[in-house]
Amino acid sequence: MAWRCSGRTNADLIANMHTAQIITTNRVDEVIDRANYVIHKSEAYDDSPQSIGHGATISAPHMHAHAIEHLLDYLGPGKRVLDVGSGSGYLCAVLHHLVPGGVVVGIDHIPELVDWSKGNLRQDGLGSALDNGEIVTVTGDGRQGYSDLAQYDAIHVGAAAPTIPQQLVDQLKSPGRMFIPVGTFAQQITQVDKDENGKVTRKNLMGVMYVPLTDAERQRRGY
Repeated sequence: MAWRCSGRTNADLIANMHTAQIITTNRVDEVIDRANYVIHKSEAYDDSPQSIGHGATISAPHMHAHAIEHLLDYLGPGKRVLDVGSGSGYLCAVLHHLVPGGVVVGIDHIPELVDWSKGNLRQDGLGSALDNGEIVTVTGDGRQGYSDLAQYDAIHVGAAAPTIPQQLVDQLKSPGRMFIPVGTFAQQITQVDKDENGKVTRKNLMGVMYVPLTDAERQRRGY
C-alpha cells in the first residue's frame, strides 16, 4: 500500500515506490532529495503529507509520484509546466529535471513559502535554473493560473479545488494535461485532458484527501 513506502533514505523511499508500482519509469528517480524541502528532516522519507507552515503541507511522496506518472507523457525537453501550490519547491525541482531546457512555474499565494522555496532550490544546487528562468517561482492566486508564461503542457495542482478552475483549463496547451484534486468532503484526483483540437475531457483517477485550494487569508487561519 502507498503509505508503506516510507524509507530510511531517499533512495529507499524511491525504491519502495518502484516496488509498489507507483513509480513505473526510471525517469522518476532519487535525483531530488526530499529532505531539502521539508521542515522536519527526520521525517523526510515518511510516505505521508507533512506541514510546512502557514497552513500548507508538502504532499505525501506517493501522491507526488502518482502526479508525475500521470503527467509524464506531457513532460520532456522544452516543455512548460505549472505547479499550483508549489509550497517548499520540491515538485518544481523534480519537474525541472523532467523538462530539460523547458520552464517550470511554481505559484503559491503565501509569500513566505515562495521565499523559502527559492532558498531550498538554491541550496539544492538549482540556483542557476532560477537565475536563467528555467524555474520561476511567483506569489499569486494559483486558482487563476499564471498567464504571463501560459500556455502549459502540464499543470499540477497540489490542493483540492471545489470545482475545476476554468482559468487553469484555458491555460493548458492543446494537447495538454492537468492533474488536480477536486471536491470538498469527497475528493477525487481528476485528470483533465485537452486534445489537439481543444476538446476537454475529464477522468476521475482515485479518491484522496487534500487541503483545500483557497485564498491566502483562509489558509493562514486554518481554512
